[in-house]
Amino acid sequence: MNETLTDREKEVLKYVVENYIRIASPIGSRSVSKQADLNLSSATIRNVMCDLEDMNLLDTPHTSAGRIPTDKGYRYYVDMLMDREKLNLQEEFHLKTRFDEKNLHILESQDLYFETSRILGKVTHLLSIVTQPQLSKGIFDKFEFVNLASNKILVVMNIKSGIVKTVIMEIDSEISKSKLENLSSFLNERLHGLTLDQIRESIVERVSDYKFQEPELIQLFINSIDKLYTEEETGNKIYVGGTGDLITQPEFVNPKNFKEIIDLAEDKNLVIHIFQNSKQADNEVLISIGSENDDEKLKNYSVVTTSYKVGDVKGNIGVIGPKRMNYARMISLLTFTSKFINEKSI
Repeated sequence: MNETLTDREKEVLKYVVENYIRIASPIGSRSVSKQADLNLSSATIRNVMCDLEDMNLLDTPHTSAGRIPTDKGYRYYVDMLMDREKLNLQEEFHLKTRFDEKNLHILESQDLYFETSRILGKVTHLLSIVTQPQLSKGIFDKFEFVNLASNKILVVMNIKSGIVKTVIMEIDSEISKSKLENLSSFLNERLHGLTLDQIRESIVERVSDYKFQEPELIQLFINSIDKLYTEEETGNKIYVGGTGDLITQPEFVNPKNFKEIIDLAEDKNLVIHIFQNSKQADNEVLISIGSENDDEKLKNYSVVTTSYKVGDVKGNIGVIGPKRMNYARMISLLTFTSKFINEKSI
Protein backbone atom coordinates (compact mmCIF):
# COMPACT_ATOMS: atom_id res chain seq x y z
CA MET A 1 0.00 0.00 0.00
CA ASN A 2 1.41 3.36 -1.07
CA GLU A 3 -1.06 5.49 0.87
CA THR A 4 -0.03 6.88 4.22
CA LEU A 5 -3.24 7.54 6.14
CA THR A 6 -3.67 9.73 9.17
CA ASP A 7 -5.00 8.12 12.34
CA ARG A 8 -8.33 9.83 11.69
CA GLU A 9 -8.53 8.41 8.16
CA LYS A 10 -7.62 4.94 9.40
CA GLU A 11 -10.35 5.01 12.02
CA VAL A 12 -12.99 6.15 9.56
CA LEU A 13 -11.96 3.57 6.95
CA LYS A 14 -11.94 0.81 9.57
CA TYR A 15 -15.39 1.80 10.78
CA VAL A 16 -16.85 1.93 7.25
CA VAL A 17 -15.41 -1.47 6.25
CA GLU A 18 -16.44 -3.30 9.41
CA ASN A 19 -19.93 -1.87 9.46
CA TYR A 20 -20.53 -2.40 5.78
CA ILE A 21 -19.49 -6.04 6.30
CA ARG A 22 -21.96 -6.21 9.19
CA ILE A 23 -25.06 -4.54 7.73
CA ALA A 24 -24.51 -4.69 3.93
CA SER A 25 -25.65 -1.06 3.52
CA PRO A 26 -23.61 2.03 2.59
CA ILE A 27 -22.25 3.87 5.62
CA GLY A 28 -23.04 7.58 6.00
CA SER A 29 -21.06 10.25 7.83
CA ARG A 30 -23.80 10.69 10.43
CA SER A 31 -23.49 7.01 11.40
CA VAL A 32 -19.71 7.34 11.75
CA SER A 33 -20.07 10.54 13.79
CA LYS A 34 -22.57 8.95 16.19
CA GLN A 35 -21.03 5.52 16.63
CA ALA A 36 -17.27 5.82 16.12
CA ASP A 37 -15.23 7.08 19.06
CA LEU A 38 -13.82 10.04 17.16
CA ASN A 39 -15.64 13.03 18.66
CA LEU A 40 -15.90 14.62 15.21
CA SER A 41 -18.80 16.37 13.51
CA SER A 42 -20.64 14.87 10.55
CA ALA A 43 -19.14 17.56 8.34
CA THR A 44 -15.60 16.68 9.39
CA ILE A 45 -16.29 12.97 8.90
CA ARG A 46 -17.75 13.75 5.47
CA ASN A 47 -14.53 15.54 4.49
CA VAL A 48 -12.44 12.57 5.66
CA MET A 49 -14.64 10.19 3.67
CA CYS A 50 -14.22 12.39 0.59
CA ASP A 51 -10.44 12.21 1.02
CA LEU A 52 -10.66 8.42 1.28
CA GLU A 53 -12.78 8.38 -1.85
CA ASP A 54 -10.16 10.48 -3.67
CA MET A 55 -7.62 7.80 -2.72
CA ASN A 56 -9.94 5.12 -4.17
CA LEU A 57 -10.39 3.50 -0.78
CA LEU A 58 -14.13 4.27 -0.58
CA ASP A 59 -16.82 4.61 -3.21
CA THR A 60 -20.28 6.19 -3.37
CA PRO A 61 -22.97 3.97 -4.93
CA HIS A 62 -25.39 5.81 -7.19
CA THR A 63 -28.32 4.92 -4.96
CA SER A 64 -26.93 6.29 -1.70
CA ALA A 65 -24.99 9.13 -0.17
CA GLY A 66 -23.21 6.63 2.06
CA ARG A 67 -19.89 5.00 1.24
CA ILE A 68 -18.80 1.43 0.65
CA PRO A 69 -15.24 0.06 0.51
CA THR A 70 -13.50 -0.40 -2.82
CA ASP A 71 -11.30 -3.42 -3.54
CA LYS A 72 -8.36 -1.22 -2.60
CA GLY A 73 -10.12 -0.18 0.61
CA TYR A 74 -10.69 -3.81 1.60
CA ARG A 75 -7.03 -4.57 0.88
CA TYR A 76 -5.81 -1.70 3.05
CA TYR A 77 -8.13 -2.84 5.81
CA VAL A 78 -6.99 -6.49 5.61
CA ASP A 79 -3.30 -5.61 5.50
CA MET A 80 -3.17 -2.64 7.87
CA LEU A 81 -6.26 -2.27 10.06
CA MET A 82 -7.93 -5.62 10.65
CA ASP A 83 -7.83 -7.04 14.15
CA ARG A 84 -6.98 -10.73 14.34
CA GLU A 85 -9.88 -12.85 15.51
CA LYS A 86 -9.51 -16.15 17.32
CA LEU A 87 -12.29 -18.68 17.59
CA ASN A 88 -13.42 -19.03 21.18
CA LEU A 89 -13.40 -22.39 22.92
CA GLN A 90 -17.15 -22.84 22.47
CA GLU A 91 -16.87 -22.33 18.69
CA GLU A 92 -13.93 -24.73 18.45
CA PHE A 93 -15.83 -27.32 20.46
CA HIS A 94 -18.87 -26.89 18.23
CA LEU A 95 -16.83 -27.44 15.06
CA LYS A 96 -14.97 -30.45 16.45
CA THR A 97 -18.26 -31.97 17.55
CA ARG A 98 -19.66 -31.64 14.02
CA PHE A 99 -16.72 -33.57 12.63
CA ASP A 100 -16.58 -36.14 15.43
CA GLU A 101 -20.28 -36.92 15.06
CA LYS A 102 -19.40 -38.38 11.67
CA ASN A 103 -16.56 -40.46 13.13
CA LEU A 104 -14.41 -39.50 10.17
CA HIS A 105 -10.79 -40.35 9.53
CA ILE A 106 -8.93 -38.97 6.57
CA LEU A 107 -7.11 -42.21 5.86
CA GLU A 108 -10.23 -44.33 5.88
CA SER A 109 -12.82 -42.31 3.99
CA GLN A 110 -13.21 -39.54 1.46
CA ASP A 111 -16.19 -38.38 3.49
CA LEU A 112 -13.97 -36.03 5.47
CA TYR A 113 -13.44 -33.81 2.41
CA PHE A 114 -17.16 -33.73 1.66
CA GLU A 115 -18.09 -33.05 5.29
CA THR A 116 -15.44 -30.35 5.62
CA SER A 117 -16.86 -28.47 2.62
CA ARG A 118 -20.42 -28.94 3.90
CA ILE A 119 -19.68 -27.80 7.46
CA LEU A 120 -17.63 -24.78 6.32
CA GLY A 121 -20.47 -23.80 4.02
CA LYS A 122 -22.97 -24.00 6.88
CA VAL A 123 -20.80 -21.99 9.25
CA THR A 124 -19.67 -19.27 6.80
CA HIS A 125 -22.73 -19.02 4.50
CA LEU A 126 -20.18 -18.83 1.67
CA LEU A 127 -19.11 -21.16 -1.09
CA SER A 128 -16.64 -23.55 0.56
CA ILE A 129 -14.21 -25.68 -1.41
CA VAL A 130 -11.98 -28.59 -0.41
CA THR A 131 -9.60 -30.46 -2.71
CA GLN A 132 -8.24 -33.91 -1.97
CA PRO A 133 -4.52 -34.13 -1.24
CA GLN A 134 -2.34 -33.92 -4.35
CA LEU A 135 -1.14 -37.50 -4.30
CA SER A 136 1.04 -36.95 -7.37
CA LYS A 137 3.44 -35.11 -5.03
CA GLY A 138 3.36 -37.91 -2.46
CA ILE A 139 6.36 -40.15 -1.77
CA PHE A 140 5.93 -43.78 -2.82
CA ASP A 141 6.54 -46.38 -0.12
CA LYS A 142 5.71 -49.82 -1.54
CA PHE A 143 3.52 -51.98 -3.75
CA GLU A 144 1.75 -55.09 -2.60
CA PHE A 145 -0.02 -57.66 -4.82
CA VAL A 146 -2.88 -59.83 -3.63
CA ASN A 147 -4.48 -62.66 -5.63
CA LEU A 148 -8.25 -62.12 -5.63
CA ALA A 149 -9.19 -64.76 -8.20
CA SER A 150 -7.66 -66.71 -11.06
CA ASN A 151 -8.02 -63.65 -13.31
CA LYS A 152 -7.75 -60.73 -10.88
CA ILE A 153 -4.94 -59.23 -8.80
CA LEU A 154 -5.33 -56.41 -6.29
CA VAL A 155 -2.54 -53.85 -6.63
CA VAL A 156 -2.03 -51.93 -3.38
CA MET A 157 0.04 -48.75 -3.51
CA ASN A 158 1.21 -47.34 -0.18
CA ILE A 159 2.22 -43.68 0.07
CA LYS A 160 4.43 -42.46 2.92
CA SER A 161 1.75 -40.12 4.19
CA GLY A 162 -0.22 -43.25 5.14
CA ILE A 163 -2.66 -43.08 2.23
CA VAL A 164 -3.36 -46.36 0.45
CA LYS A 165 -4.67 -46.58 -3.13
CA THR A 166 -5.80 -49.77 -4.85
CA VAL A 167 -6.59 -50.94 -8.37
CA ILE A 168 -7.70 -54.28 -9.82
CA MET A 169 -5.36 -55.79 -12.44
CA GLU A 170 -7.06 -58.13 -14.91
CA ILE A 171 -4.97 -61.15 -16.03
CA ASP A 172 -5.46 -63.92 -18.59
CA SER A 173 -4.16 -66.74 -16.40
CA GLU A 174 -3.29 -67.23 -12.76
CA ILE A 175 0.09 -65.92 -11.58
CA SER A 176 1.91 -67.66 -8.76
CA LYS A 177 2.39 -66.02 -5.39
CA SER A 178 6.17 -66.25 -5.71
CA LYS A 179 6.15 -64.32 -9.02
CA LEU A 180 4.07 -61.58 -7.47
CA GLU A 181 6.41 -61.38 -4.48
CA ASN A 182 9.41 -61.10 -6.80
CA LEU A 183 7.68 -58.35 -8.77
CA SER A 184 6.79 -56.36 -5.66
CA SER A 185 10.35 -56.69 -4.28
CA PHE A 186 11.79 -55.47 -7.58
CA LEU A 187 9.40 -52.52 -7.89
CA ASN A 188 9.79 -51.47 -4.27
CA GLU A 189 13.56 -51.43 -4.61
CA ARG A 190 13.48 -49.42 -7.84
CA LEU A 191 10.74 -46.96 -6.95
CA HIS A 192 10.97 -46.41 -3.19
CA GLY A 193 11.38 -42.74 -2.26
CA LEU A 194 10.20 -41.33 -5.60
CA THR A 195 7.15 -39.11 -5.98
CA LEU A 196 4.21 -40.52 -7.89
CA ASP A 197 4.86 -37.93 -10.61
CA GLN A 198 8.42 -39.20 -11.01
CA ILE A 199 7.21 -42.80 -11.17
CA ARG A 200 4.62 -42.00 -13.81
CA GLU A 201 7.15 -40.16 -15.97
CA SER A 202 9.89 -42.81 -15.79
CA ILE A 203 8.24 -46.15 -14.99
CA VAL A 204 9.06 -47.76 -18.37
CA GLU A 205 12.77 -46.92 -18.14
CA ARG A 206 13.07 -47.93 -14.49
CA VAL A 207 11.63 -51.42 -15.04
CA SER A 208 12.99 -52.10 -18.52
CA ASP A 209 15.46 -54.79 -17.39
CA TYR A 210 12.67 -56.74 -15.67
CA LYS A 211 11.02 -57.24 -19.05
CA PHE A 212 13.62 -59.87 -19.84
CA GLN A 213 12.49 -61.90 -16.81
CA GLU A 214 8.71 -61.48 -16.93
CA PRO A 215 7.84 -59.44 -20.04
CA GLU A 216 4.10 -60.16 -19.97
CA LEU A 217 3.73 -59.52 -16.24
CA ILE A 218 5.64 -56.26 -16.17
CA GLN A 219 3.81 -54.98 -19.27
CA LEU A 220 0.51 -55.83 -17.63
CA PHE A 221 1.56 -53.83 -14.59
CA ILE A 222 2.61 -50.82 -16.73
CA ASN A 223 -0.72 -50.92 -18.58
CA SER A 224 -2.66 -51.06 -15.30
CA ILE A 225 -0.75 -48.41 -13.33
CA ASP A 226 -2.45 -45.52 -15.18
CA LYS A 227 -5.62 -46.42 -13.31
CA LEU A 228 -3.88 -45.14 -10.18
CA TYR A 229 -3.44 -41.73 -11.81
CA THR A 230 -6.98 -40.81 -12.71
CA GLU A 231 -8.18 -37.32 -11.77
CA GLU A 232 -9.96 -38.69 -8.71
CA GLU A 233 -6.99 -40.68 -7.48
CA THR A 234 -4.35 -37.97 -7.87
CA GLY A 235 -6.01 -35.42 -5.65
CA ASN A 236 -7.81 -33.12 -8.09
CA LYS A 237 -11.24 -34.14 -6.88
CA ILE A 238 -13.13 -31.12 -5.58
CA TYR A 239 -15.83 -30.93 -2.94
CA VAL A 240 -18.06 -27.84 -2.88
CA GLY A 241 -20.35 -26.91 0.00
CA GLY A 242 -22.48 -23.96 1.01
CA THR A 243 -24.48 -23.54 -2.19
CA GLY A 244 -27.73 -23.82 -0.24
CA ASP A 245 -26.57 -21.32 2.40
CA LEU A 246 -25.50 -18.53 0.03
CA ILE A 247 -29.07 -17.32 -0.32
CA THR A 248 -28.83 -15.82 3.19
CA GLN A 249 -26.31 -13.28 1.87
CA PRO A 250 -27.98 -10.04 0.68
CA GLU A 251 -25.88 -10.10 -2.50
CA PHE A 252 -27.59 -13.30 -3.65
CA VAL A 253 -31.22 -12.45 -3.02
CA ASN A 254 -31.21 -11.41 -6.68
CA PRO A 255 -31.72 -14.69 -8.63
CA LYS A 256 -29.29 -13.54 -11.34
CA ASN A 257 -26.46 -13.07 -8.83
CA PHE A 258 -27.28 -16.37 -7.15
CA LYS A 259 -27.18 -18.22 -10.48
CA GLU A 260 -23.86 -16.56 -11.29
CA ILE A 261 -22.08 -17.88 -8.21
CA ILE A 262 -23.69 -21.32 -8.52
CA ASP A 263 -22.39 -21.50 -12.10
CA LEU A 264 -19.00 -20.46 -10.75
CA ALA A 265 -19.11 -23.30 -8.21
CA GLU A 266 -19.79 -25.79 -10.98
CA ASP A 267 -16.79 -24.61 -13.02
CA LYS A 268 -14.29 -27.19 -11.77
CA ASN A 269 -11.48 -25.93 -14.00
CA LEU A 270 -11.80 -22.45 -12.52
CA VAL A 271 -11.73 -23.82 -8.97
CA ILE A 272 -8.63 -25.91 -9.70
CA HIS A 273 -7.04 -22.82 -11.27
CA ILE A 274 -7.65 -20.83 -8.08
CA PHE A 275 -5.66 -23.31 -6.01
CA GLN A 276 -2.96 -23.86 -8.61
CA ASN A 277 -2.26 -20.12 -8.53
CA SER A 278 -2.04 -20.10 -4.73
CA LYS A 279 1.64 -19.97 -3.82
CA GLN A 280 1.20 -20.05 -0.07
CA ALA A 281 3.50 -21.65 2.42
CA ASP A 282 2.13 -24.48 4.56
CA ASN A 283 -0.97 -23.33 6.49
CA GLU A 284 -0.59 -19.72 5.27
CA VAL A 285 -3.91 -18.01 4.51
CA LEU A 286 -4.11 -16.02 1.27
CA ILE A 287 -6.80 -13.45 0.47
CA SER A 288 -7.57 -12.29 -3.07
CA ILE A 289 -10.10 -9.44 -3.36
CA GLY A 290 -12.20 -8.61 -6.39
CA SER A 291 -10.02 -7.13 -9.12
CA GLU A 292 -6.97 -8.91 -7.66
CA ASN A 293 -8.38 -12.17 -9.03
CA ASP A 294 -7.06 -13.14 -12.45
CA ASP A 295 -10.25 -14.69 -13.75
CA GLU A 296 -12.99 -12.31 -14.90
CA LYS A 297 -15.66 -14.47 -13.27
CA LEU A 298 -14.15 -13.74 -9.85
CA LYS A 299 -13.92 -9.95 -10.13
CA ASN A 300 -17.01 -9.47 -7.93
CA TYR A 301 -15.85 -11.91 -5.26
CA SER A 302 -13.16 -12.50 -2.69
CA VAL A 303 -11.29 -15.78 -2.35
CA VAL A 304 -9.69 -16.91 0.90
CA THR A 305 -7.56 -20.07 0.74
CA THR A 306 -5.16 -22.12 2.80
CA SER A 307 -3.63 -25.58 2.67
CA TYR A 308 -3.58 -28.68 4.85
CA LYS A 309 -1.23 -31.65 4.90
CA VAL A 310 -1.71 -35.39 5.14
CA GLY A 311 1.79 -36.54 5.96
CA ASP A 312 3.88 -35.09 3.13
CA VAL A 313 0.94 -34.53 0.77
CA LYS A 314 -0.85 -31.18 0.50
CA GLY A 315 -4.51 -30.35 -0.15
CA ASN A 316 -6.41 -27.06 -0.16
CA ILE A 317 -9.43 -25.51 1.49
CA GLY A 318 -11.02 -22.14 0.83
CA VAL A 319 -14.11 -19.98 0.62
CA ILE A 320 -15.50 -17.79 -2.16
CA GLY A 321 -18.04 -15.10 -1.45
CA PRO A 322 -18.92 -11.41 -1.60
CA LYS A 323 -16.11 -8.94 -1.05
CA ARG A 324 -18.23 -7.92 1.93
CA MET A 325 -17.08 -10.85 4.06
CA ASN A 326 -15.69 -11.06 7.58
CA TYR A 327 -12.06 -11.64 6.61
CA ALA A 328 -10.76 -11.97 10.16
CA ARG A 329 -13.28 -14.72 10.90
CA MET A 330 -12.55 -16.52 7.62
CA ILE A 331 -8.85 -16.60 8.47
CA SER A 332 -9.60 -18.08 11.89
CA LEU A 333 -12.02 -20.69 10.51
CA LEU A 334 -9.70 -21.85 7.75
CA THR A 335 -6.69 -21.93 10.06
CA PHE A 336 -8.63 -24.03 12.56
CA THR A 337 -9.95 -26.37 9.87
CA SER A 338 -6.49 -26.85 8.36
CA LYS A 339 -5.05 -27.66 11.76
CA PHE A 340 -7.92 -30.04 12.49
CA ILE A 341 -7.38 -32.00 9.24
CA ASN A 342 -3.63 -32.11 9.88
CA GLU A 343 -4.28 -33.64 13.31
CA LYS A 344 -6.95 -35.98 11.90
CA SER A 345 -4.41 -37.45 9.51
CA ILE A 346 -1.90 -38.42 12.20
